[in-house]
Amino acid sequence: MTSQNSKTTSPKFELGTVVATPGALEALEASSQSPNEFLKRHFQLEQGELCNEDHELNGDAVKDGSRILSAFKTSKGVKIWIITEAEDGNGHRSATTLLLPEEY
Repeated sequence: MTSQNSKTTSPKFELGTVVATPGALEALEASSQSPNEFLKRHFQLEQGELCNEDHELNGDAVKDGSRILSAFKTSKGVKIWIITEAEDGNGHRSATTLLLPEEY
């Protein structure tokens, strides 16, 4: 059963190079949480703190190659955004960034 569950955690899209801003890293450290916890939720397209419309746009973005945005709160209540860039001309996503909304 465990192997079946692990199959459901495969990414829905390519993350590219993953980077984080100083503010996001501080928020994660303050909450004793790992970036990987949020990245996993991002690449599974969890709704998190997004409105329904933005969540639906992410589903479209996987198909059309546009930018993907997620928003989650740490255990301390700090909102973190995760943005995966749109696909380039070759269909590759170059980067995913973890940041605080005010760092955008």
